[in-house]
Amino acid sequence: MQYLDFEQTLMEVDSKIEALKVSQAQRGINVAAEMERLTAKRLRVLKQAYKNLTPWQKAGVARHENRPHTLDYIGAIFTDFCALSGDRAFADDPAVIGGFAKLNGRTVMVIGHEKGHDTDSRLYHNFGMARPEGYRKAIRLMKLAEQFAVPVITLVDTAGAYPGMDAEERGQGQAIALCTETCLDLRVPLVSCIIGEGGSGGAIAFAAGNTVLMLQNAIYSVISPEGCASILWKDFKYAPKAAEILHLTADDLLKLKLIDEVIPEPIGGAHHFPQETMKAVAEVLDRYMIKWAETPADDLVRLRHEKFLNMTKLGEK
Repeated sequence: MQYLDFEQTLMEVDSKIEALKVSQAQRGINVAAEMERLTAKRLRVLKQAYKNLTPWQKAGVARHENRPHTLDYIGAIFTDFCALSGDRAFADDPAVIGGFAKLNGRTVMVIGHEKGHDTDSRLYHNFGMARPEGYRKAIRLMKLAEQFAVPVITLVDTAGAYPGMDAEERGQGQAIALCTETCLDLRVPLVSCIIGEGGSGGAIAFAAGNTVLMLQNAIYSVISPEGCASILWKDFKYAPKAAEILHLTADDLLKLKLIDEVIPEPIGGAHHFPQETMKAVAEVLDRYMIKWAETPADDLVRLRHEKFLNMTKLGEK
């Protein structure tokens, strides 16, 4: 387990708990009383550490390597997943995972960014940063879902679209724009959930949904705090300040009406309690699948357009 800067006390408690377990296994001594005390202390430490997280600290939680990613959600809350690959133009992009699946018995199309958990998987999935073929694959799958009148669920978790020269040569900007347009014009329900990091156009291309959900410790912004700091102050050390002024937390975005609902995470975040978090996400997704199920296609498109057009009026008096 990777511990964040503000989790150092938690790391110390966990080290003592692990030492107790070793002592019990090797020496056969009874450590029940001490284990109970340390377990209670661990809960208190967790509550204190996560009581008032700063935006920068939430960015660290959102990016945590043990936080569940798209493939974890697919394995935990969906059934009968049938992966679909390729954009039918250039290649398959492992940074984007998608296919038909079932959520509580209802057939859906699930599409999401996949970051990977270790070095090999992160390299394979390109850290969840999609190339043009990833967005074109998403477009293909959304239109396939529309053809069969199947609702779409997108799971957003990316630092942003891949900025490499090869991606630009293959039309990265156009692919993102077309994917966003496809989301807006889709004639089936589209529910998006930001499960970790929602960065720039790479995120909005999957998140222009009828409902936009966000986990409590996720972040969603036009630019990363580091990128913002490098532009405004020419120095990464101002990233914590940038995180504050970007209003990238779920609570801030809910107040600004840029998202529709915040899904609470267990105390300690999704990386400490992945199963509980994924179960909570499944329940909310199912609720919105039911909500939009009987809405006529024309209304779905109209409401989606109105939703995002109204965001442009937030600064008007």
